[in-house]
Order: sequence, then structure tokens, then C-alpha cells
Amino acid sequence: MRDVPLDLARLMALDGTQAARLLHQVREAALAGERPPVAPRPVIDASWRRMLRLGLDPDQSAGGVPLERDELEHRRRTSALGGAMRTLSESLGETADASQQIMVVTDDEGRVLWREGSLSVLRQANGVCLEEGAAWSEDATGTNAIGTALAVGGPVQVHGAEHFVHALHAWTCAAAPVRDPRDGRLLGVVNVSGPATGFHPTTVALVSSIARLAESETRERHRRAVERLRSVAAPVLYRLGGRALVVDPYGWTAAVTGMPPVDRLPLPKSFRAGRVWLPSLGMCAVEPLPGGWLVQVDGERPVAQTPSRVVLDLSRPRRWSVAVSGSAGSWTQKLTPRHAELLYVLAVHREGRSAAELAGDVFGDSARTVTVRAEMSRVRRHLSGVLAHRPYRFSEEVDVEVVGPDDPADLLPHSTAPAVLSARRPPDA
Repeated sequence: MRDVPLDLARLMALDGTQAARLLHQVREAALAGERPPVAPRPVIDASWRRMLRLGLDPDQSAGGVPLERDELEHRRRTSALGGAMRTLSESLGETADASQQIMVVTDDEGRVLWREGSLSVLRQANGVCLEEGAAWSEDATGTNAIGTALAVGGPVQVHGAEHFVHALHAWTCAAAPVRDPRDGRLLGVVNVSGPATGFHPTTVALVSSIARLAESETRERHRRAVERLRSVAAPVLYRLGGRALVVDPYGWTAAVTGMPPVDRLPLPKSFRAGRVWLPSLGMCAVEPLPGGWLVQVDGERPVAQTPSRVVLDLSRPRRWSVAVSGSAGSWTQKLTPRHAELLYVLAVHREGRSAAELAGDVFGDSARTVTVRAEMSRVRRHLSGVLAHRPYRFSEEVDVEVVGPDDPADLLPHSTAPAVLSARRPPDA
């Protein structure tokens, strides 16, 4: 049974002392490079390995140096999660208080922006620097639910000695990332923490559902903003001839005239007023509107508009992007975890991949072609002129460069795609 990973349900079946002893034995053996009595959970094992590669000290204190008050307030004001705090507080904060835990909300760097819950646990949290402004990313505080959820891009529960830093072994925590439904950008993490004696394996499911609720509220606020922009756009487009559309700052379409409607217009990172070349439309005249942009298509296209270079940047955790450049200009698009996986596979296989092959590469199931085609359709809307299909591939005239992390083992740490798992392994493994 040594090779069967430890799971939280099995821990729950043990009394507190037995569970703590077992986790301690697993941790000490694994970090010493020895065979533990039970294999650690894969998400924990992968995180411990990252911490060892970083050279993190397990005896260090947690939380790092907190932000200055002015910087903390700035991050709170500019965080999209601020609009969801009432919902989070009512849905999770009160529950955490009643169960002798605290709710913690961080930004996308793992900095604690808000926290609330049991007063006694808040006081204990101060002792491990789980307080406003503290840093809880993995590189600052080691394996912990907040930092590891950010690293893998999914919900994580970390209990007792699964924490890399010794000071956290008396704690249990569960966290789930919150993404912006407008562009897929990671907004931060919702976390519940408390003394290890209050551990329950279902906490991570609760936190995940609350994170989805926060995303739903953000989506609804966005819908109302697009509706307001639509009321501004209608009279403007009525007076115009030719092709034009009005989009919000994220590229979502509020209104369109003279052309087929699209849900979203991919916007370059440095979008601005004036004459702008857009990959899907050509040369456009852009003017600001309250809450968005008026984009008029003048039909003029540069002579050599085909992009010539693509840089797929996978070097930074959670900040994957693709940069496209050519004689007509350049632009950068942030990538969702799934799109980062797909583009990585296509960059490695320049000859192209069929839908079935991509399904095997990403899902380990060649039958999931419908999902692959849907995702590739979304990718190609953002990368017009760069990607071809039948088979899916980067265009032959495009030079493609992949910028990976310094250590191949850190490639797309969230991913369970067979193609990525294979790339993480050293050649002689």
C-alpha cells in the first residue's frame, strides 16, 4: 500500500494523533529522498518538489514581509474581488466564524487582501502572519492551500504536516482560485483556514462552490455593464455607415453594424484610441466611449499583414501568454490554462495534430474530439492568421518560440495533460 497516495478521507478515519504522526512520517521521508510509509498526495508531492528546487527553508517564518498600508489599500480598490466581498462574507465568512475558522481572500500574487471569521482564530493567525498584506504564494510561504492553488490553478486542501514550513503544521486550510469570467484572468484565491483539529475533507468542496459563486457575481456585474454600454452604443452606430462595433474594455461586443456579430473582439494589450491594426479586422479607427470603445473598420489592410513570429511564454506561473508579431505590428494575448496546453502541444508538433491526437495529448482520451474542437475554435478566434487546421498546426511561415521555465519540472504546474507530464520528466527518467 506504500505506492497508493494518501487521501484526505483516510486521514479523517484516523484520530488526530495518528493522522499527525503519519503525515509527519510521510513528509520527513519524502523530503529526505527516502520511501515514505504512504505516498503523499500527488498535488502535495509536486509542491514539495518545487519547494526543494527553490531551496526554501522549512524552518523559516510564514507570510514574508506584509505590504505597506497604502499598497494594501490600492490593491483592495483595484481588485475585482472587492465587488464580491459581501457575497463571500455572507456565504463563507459566517460559516468560518461558526466553525472556528477564518476566511481569507488574496489577490493573484497570494497577498492577503481581506480576512474575517473567528476572533480567536484571527489572533492565532497573526502568529503565523496570516494577516492583511502578507505573502502566501508558494515561493514566499511554501506549500499551503493559497499558494498551491495559485500554482496549480485549481482547488487545494493542505492539512497539518503537508505544509512545507514547520510553523504551519498546526493548521489546516482549503483554497480555490477565482477567475475573471470576462477574460479568464486569475483574480485571486478564496481560502478557509483554522487549527488542524477542525480539519474536514469536504471543506475544499465548500470553498470551490463559493469561488464559483464569486465568479457568477462578477459575470452578472459584467452583463449589466455591457447593457449600459449598449444603450450608449445604439445612437452612435445608428449615425454611422460602414462596418463598426462597440466593445467593452475586455473586447466583449455591446453592439455591431454592417458586419456579422461576434461575441468578443481580441484586443491587443496596448489598445488605444487612433488607427489600430487588429488581426481579425485589419486597420481600424478607434475612439473611446463611456465604458468602452468604438471600433470602425476602414477596410485598409497592410500589404504584408501575415504574422511572422509567435512567442509562447510559459516561463511564469499563472501568467502564460502568446505574443504575435509581424510587419503590421505586434500584440500579446493572455492564455487560459487549457489554451496554454493546446498551444504548447502545437508548438512541439509543428507538423500538426488531429483533433483525436490533441485529445490524447491534453486529456489522455482520444475520443474527446468535440471538446478539443470547441477549444481550438476559441483559440483560433484570437490567433487569426497564426493557426491552421486539418490538422491543427501553426502556419508554416510563422517562426514559433517557446519560452519555458528554468526547470522543465515547473512547466504548466497545473496541468495533468499527458504531453505536459512527459515534458516535465528528465530524458533519462
